[in-house]
Amino acid sequence: MKRIGVTPRNNWQAAVEKLGFGFHTDDVPYWKEDAYYQLSSQDVTKIELATAELWRMCLIAVQHVIDHKLYPLFSIPQKAIGLIEQSWEADEPSIYGRFDLGFDGEQIKLFEFNADTPTSLFEAAIVQWFWLQDFNREGDQFNMLHEQLIAYWKHLKLYLYDGPLHFACIKGSLEDLTTVEYMRDCAIQAGLETKLIFMDDLGWDEQTATFVDMEDQPVRNIFKLYPWEWMVEEPFFDQLLVTKDMHWIEPAWKMILSNKAILPVLWELFPDSPYLLAAYTEAENTLSNYVRKPILSREGANIQIIRNGYIEAQTKGEYGAEGFICQAFFEIPKFTGKTPIIGSWVIGQEASGIGIRESSSVITENTSNFIPHLIKN
Repeated sequence: MKRIGVTPRNNWQAAVEKLGFGFHTDDVPYWKEDAYYQLSSQDVTKIELATAELWRMCLIAVQHVIDHKLYPLFSIPQKAIGLIEQSWEADEPSIYGRFDLGFDGEQIKLFEFNADTPTSLFEAAIVQWFWLQDFNREGDQFNMLHEQLIAYWKHLKLYLYDGPLHFACIKGSLEDLTTVEYMRDCAIQAGLETKLIFMDDLGWDEQTATFVDMEDQPVRNIFKLYPWEWMVEEPFFDQLLVTKDMHWIEPAWKMILSNKAILPVLWELFPDSPYLLAAYTEAENTLSNYVRKPILSREGANIQIIRNGYIEAQTKGEYGAEGFICQAFFEIPKFTGKTPIIGSWVIGQEASGIGIRESSSVITENTSNFIPHLIKN
């Protein structure tokens, strides 16, 4: 794996905006193409195998958590447990997830699993692919995301209830809306009837005990870019519990995998896995050099890197009330002062592609940059 500096395309901003990528720059560029990461086919094979194995282990871990009623470790409220177990037993469909991986050229290690509301999908599937067509049309990427999304929506079409598939996010987030509209476009290409709705506009029909959209049409299938840990705090969650014949994508059982408390569970179940780092609850931690993470957090908030009892780096935020886990520190090589994290996507149970984000800090935050990649042997 190498980081190679290049000259950005002339007027690249217009090129990505033409694709519908409107949040490429905030105070500083989020999308950057003055460099790319070059991977070998052997690197890609390693990532693909690791992703498939991690997904397999995660499914085993969900069953373990349910069988042994480990919900207190996850700070999952009692009222959500029945919904989680019901969705798991019913094999409620999941379409995607993103493993964040560290790669030192030899070893691949799981940092965390964004299992419920992962973003950077549009950038990985579309924006970097079109960059490659302009930069090196004969080149290749580990990027089957678009094709896999369409194929899996076609597969799920047979399992959905009658009526449109609604796509939902909060108002005011261009990034979330872009991700949802991209996912919706894939569903349309798969032949599904779709509608956009904002979570703020989700209604409730008392007489039929069903959720409805702004046109009073029943919402029976909904893809929501809205985390389950927020949903359990919503007033409508009690209504959700009594709703029948409704698919939520991602399903409620993803509450287990999207929580960093899954990392100590995975380590307990698979201590010999080459893809896992030692991980413990904070109360059971015996590590000297480790990363302290809130079990529920976003965009690298409230993380500490601790070496021999001293805080080497940390980020601020508003997370941590539910508790922390401690995970062994794994050194990632820096490339011209940048630390890359590989986001490896599972689409419809299959390892389907990657996106790479890099940061000047050892902790990847919301100020990180998305950098395209290509494969070269």
